[in-house]
Amino acid sequence: MQRHGPEISIPLNARGAAIALGNFDGVHKGHQGVIESARAAAQLMGAPLAAAVFEPHPRRFFRPDAAPFRLQSSAQQTRAMAVLGVAHLFEIGFDHALTQLSDRAFAEHVLSARLGVKHVSVGADFRFGPGRIGDVAALAHYGSELGFSVEEVAPVLDRSGTRISSSAIREALERGDVAAARERLTRPWAIAGVVERGVARGKDFGFPTANVALGDYIRPRLGVYAVRVDVGDGALHPAVASIGVNPTFVTLQEPLLEAHLFDFSGDLLGWMIEVQIVEFLRDEVKFASVEALKAQMKQDAIAARAALAKAG
Repeated sequence: MQRHGPEISIPLNARGAAIALGNFDGVHKGHQGVIESARAAAQLMGAPLAAAVFEPHPRRFFRPDAAPFRLQSSAQQTRAMAVLGVAHLFEIGFDHALTQLSDRAFAEHVLSARLGVKHVSVGADFRFGPGRIGDVAALAHYGSELGFSVEEVAPVLDRSGTRISSSAIREALERGDVAAARERLTRPWAIAGVVERGVARGKDFGFPTANVALGDYIRPRLGVYAVRVDVGDGALHPAVASIGVNPTFVTLQEPLLEAHLFDFSGDLLGWMIEVQIVEFLRDEVKFASVEALKAQMKQDAIAARAALAKAG
C-alpha cells in the first residue's frame, strides 16, 4: 500500500480510483462501512480502491491547543487500511488555503483535478467547504458535473443501537471500557511509540519497563492494564502496563505508558513498539510506601497474566 502526502504528485496508477473520503481516525466499523462502499464501486468500475484523509486532522487545525485525542498514528492508520485492501491512501493537506475553498472548488480542484477520482464514498454526516456548507447532496451534484459518482453510507450501529464513531470510542477509553473500544474498532486499541529512557525504578524493583510517551493519543483512564506488546519480532508478548503520572514518586506533567514484558530479556531502548490494550485492571493510586507499591505490582502481574489467558 502507498500513502501519498499532500505535497507529492499522485502517480498515474493511483488516479481514477474509487475512494473512501473522511478523517478515519481509528478505522473503526463505521469507517469500514465507507471503505466497503468504495470497494464495491471499485470492483464495478475496474478502478483501484483508495482512501483520502485530511492531514492534520481538522480538529487539530481548528483547535491547536486541544487536548490529545487521536486513536491512531499515521502508520497505524496506514496498516489498518492495508488490511482492508486499500491500495492507496491520499493525504489532503488541511491548511488555511483548503478552508477557504468553496465546496465546489474542493470537488473540482482536489477530488477531480488533483486526485482524478471516479467515485467517492462518504459517511452521511460528511461536510466540506467554508462553514461546512457542503453536504453529500452537494457533493453528488458536483460529481455529476465533474465525472465522478458519489454514495452516501449510512451510519453503522453498535449492539445498543448507538452510532459507532471515533468520539464514542474515545469516551469508552476514557472510562476504561477497553472491550467496548475493541468491539467498535474490530481490533485492540494500541499505542505505538519509540521506547524512551526512564529512571530505571521499575528495574530496581524487578519489573523493568519499556516507556513510551503518549504524544497525541487520547488519554485513556489512568491505571494498570493487561497488554500485549509487539516489538517487531513477529510475536505478541504478554505484559502488564501502567498508564499514568507516577504519583507515588513524582507526579509527571504528562501520562506515560510503562510496560513490563513477562519472560522477556533484552534492551528495547530506541525500539519502535506497539502496545495492544487488552483489559483495564485497576485505577492509578498513590502508595504510602515503596514496599506497598512493590507488593501491588506483583499482584498486578498475576492479574494481567490471568486476564490475558482468559482473553486468549
